[in-house]
Amino acid sequence: MPGNPRNGRPYRRLTAHQRALGLPCWWCGHAIDYSLTGVSAQRSPWAFTLDHAIPLSRGGDLNDPANARSAHRRCNSARGNRTDPQRQPVRSSRRW
Repeated sequence: MPGNPRNGRPYRRLTAHQRALGLPCWWCGHAIDYSLTGVSAQRSPWAFTLDHAIPLSRGGDLNDPANARSAHRRCNSARGNRTDPQRQPVRSSRRW
């Protein structure tokens, strides 16, 4: 029985490559805090996660670099497996 494919070397390599690019979140467009690692990254909604343009549940390839995107943990979770370009509105940090 195979283990979790996200623990495999190809997936870790793809994640490291995407992180090294230092791109903003492809979903909201804001900067990602790449300094967060380990437990702090697992708990922070602003930490980097590897997202897939075509969700895995919809046939996207886990290890395809063309399908890999940088995203905040929060944005990745909020997006779910939607593929539509309609994005969640970005909330301002204060009232205008």
